[in-house]
Amino acid sequence: MSASPLAPERPPGEIASAAPRTTRSRLVLGLLGLVAGVVVLALASLAIGSKPIALDTVWRVLFSPDGSNASVIVHELRIPRTLLGILVGCALGMAGALMQGHTRNPLADPGLLGVTAGASFAVVAAIKFLDISSPIGYIWFAMLGAFVASVVVFAIGSGATGSPSPLSLVLAGSAVTALLVSFTTSLLVNDTQTINNYRFWIVGSLAGRDLSVVAQVAPFLILGAVIALAHSSALNLLSLGDDVARGLGQHVGRARVVGLAATMLLAGAATAACGPIAFLGLVVPHLARLITGPDYRFLMPYSALFGAILLLSADILGRVLARPGELQVGIVLAVIGGPCFIALVRRRRLSSL
Repeated sequence: MSASPLAPERPPGEIASAAPRTTRSRLVLGLLGLVAGVVVLALASLAIGSKPIALDTVWRVLFSPDGSNASVIVHELRIPRTLLGILVGCALGMAGALMQGHTRNPLADPGLLGVTAGASFAVVAAIKFLDISSPIGYIWFAMLGAFVASVVVFAIGSGATGSPSPLSLVLAGSAVTALLVSFTTSLLVNDTQTINNYRFWIVGSLAGRDLSVVAQVAPFLILGAVIALAHSSALNLLSLGDDVARGLGQHVGRARVVGLAATMLLAGAATAACGPIAFLGLVVPHLARLITGPDYRFLMPYSALFGAILLLSADILGRVLARPGELQVGIVLAVIGGPCFIALVRRRRLSSL
């Protein structure tokens, strides 16, 4: 059947480009929806706890502190942990996406570079030898340990070529992690006081952190996030393979250095502030990829927002389940993260990065 003479002619390529434009608009709307979800959960985090506070009261004291019990609870306890939950959730989600992209390993998480093991060893050493017992004291040692471990992994993975491959990074990270875990265990053996202090950090928690902790880690997390977002196009090229990326003009070695530096900043600062939080960096990129596909320009911000949503949800759930006490967010995520990841494995082939 011939086309109607009244039908307007479309320029060449318009039909072909309509679908990508539609997809891009849908993904942008999805980002706005996730931002709204983070805002709703943040308000819920301010209202829910061992002492519930009505939302209208939260809204009033949020902008007009009056010295009441509700005002003190909101400003001194819940605002710091909510801000930290958003920052750390975004950081671990993006760090997981970076690690899976650079190693092309669907089971990679931020701890693969030795970040968690390095931070843990440094915290144990600080407790044992310097008698440090507060989160503000832990944080700088944890970040130093994460940084040193990441540099060692990168140096070993680079070898003589100066450019690490995905396989060499995985092997170097596993070896350095095993070594640091053994060092950490040796320091903890027969030292009850160090174990007692260390266990409050290692479980992973947002509780007990004030605004000073948020202020200390925020610059590192923001810098890492900016680098990660700017690095998205390079990751799209690297996902095609190193040879193809070089053929398209990408400097592979430089791109790896930048990506791993962003991972160290994000995962190191997040681990230093809250302790190791399992499964978040592993599961979140796969959740985001179900919506965005392999395009890291959208996968990175989606991973950040999904990470914040998942971490805030787990923190709120931990307060509800054990009221008037609470379950630490690391425990809640460990319980729900395993079944979620199994469901993802059954639903989708994780090899399709």
